[in-house]
Amino acid sequence: MIHRYKNNGYNIVLDVNSGSVHVVDEIVYDLVGCLEEKMPEEAILEALKEKYSEADIKTALEECRELEKEQMLFTEDIYENAIESFKDRPTVVKALCLHIAHDCNLACRYCFAEEGEYHGRRALMTYEVGKQALDFLIANSGNRKNLEVDFFGGEPLMNWNVIKELVAYGRSQEKLHNKHFRFTLTTNGVLLNDEIMEFANKEMDNVVLSIDGRKEVHDFMRPFRKGAGSYDLIVPKFRKFADSRGQNKYYARGTFTHHNLDFSEDVLHLADLGFKQISVEPVVADEKEEYALKWEDVPKICEEYDKLAKEIIKRNKEGNGFHFFHFMIDLTGGPCVYKRLSGCGSGTEYLAVTPWGDLYPCHQFVGEEKFLMGNVWDGVKKPDISCQFKDCNVYAKEKCKNCFAKFYCSGGCAANAYNFTGSINDVYELGCELQRKRVECAIMIKAAMAEQ
Repeated sequence: MIHRYKNNGYNIVLDVNSGSVHVVDEIVYDLVGCLEEKMPEEAILEALKEKYSEADIKTALEECRELEKEQMLFTEDIYENAIESFKDRPTVVKALCLHIAHDCNLACRYCFAEEGEYHGRRALMTYEVGKQALDFLIANSGNRKNLEVDFFGGEPLMNWNVIKELVAYGRSQEKLHNKHFRFTLTTNGVLLNDEIMEFANKEMDNVVLSIDGRKEVHDFMRPFRKGAGSYDLIVPKFRKFADSRGQNKYYARGTFTHHNLDFSEDVLHLADLGFKQISVEPVVADEKEEYALKWEDVPKICEEYDKLAKEIIKRNKEGNGFHFFHFMIDLTGGPCVYKRLSGCGSGTEYLAVTPWGDLYPCHQFVGEEKFLMGNVWDGVKKPDISCQFKDCNVYAKEKCKNCFAKFYCSGGCAANAYNFTGSINDVYELGCELQRKRVECAIMIKAAMAEQ
């Protein structure tokens, strides 16, 4: 499978199955299009003779044939027949999302967690439940040494003492079981203080700082329950925190909606505030919501991604660059084959834990009773749910099979697919369209930076 596109003056040819990326001139770009259609040489010469000389066409054709021999162009898909063996491999739990607080001190308009309630009740996880969750993770992680635990909410800092106690317990178990915990934290910053920053810098491998960008955008979507904005309170804290972490191992993470389709301005606003690790993502919401993205918004959003990609290149060349999560792509290594085929591991390697200890495939399924898998005391009691997620991969999704981005997005988010189609083996099509654009921009940035 081949994907050809033009972006920011670059002619790019992606060989999907090998992952090879070629930045080519016009003649090779046109020639690859002819080869995609399986045109014989005579037909190619006839089709391109008005634009190029016969000698140049033949030279370009020879170059393409050489790339084919080197398995960098028109390569076969070697993964589809192998997916069954990947599905049959034993899996272990390697990551938990601990819903340490089903409560929040903000009332974000787009919150899928219903201000922390997750279709249920407000609650804080006790130390006993959290400890049992860590014991469950250790017991079900097999020989895997590195384990991940994300403190999530609601707002996790509303249960800060329990977080500290659980980190201490986790550290006490590492040598006993030959494990290492990688703790992460997501926070809206309202309760952030110097003590928490100091502890997080010592113990948290990554911290997600929730901020949507410009003051007017952030305050509109992320107010307190009485309506006041939270921007002025959190920005000084977040800037101090990011600097205290050496501008690494964190993300200033925002969400854009129908109300700020010019979201590139929000990304650049965060960059101008000094943040070097930025992720501003499209809202995922029912189309009935006034802030939801609509299909008619897609051209504008794609235009914004192009604008942002060009600005990132410019700033990198000026020595004032920053990382934008959705444009980060590894063209030389990247995730293992299984990850490229099946994604985040929700429902198998990655589970979410409610404040009372129930297990769900991921944080976005919490409260959906049909996906209740078990609990941290009894373990997974519904292995059929795990099997459903284990079978969820790019080859199980008809709409993924012929998509050039399938090995970059791994079939997309199962929760989004379920919420929009009723099946984890379908796709959230608007999200797919934006994902394809982000992949194109990311590859173009790599091409541009390689010229430096």
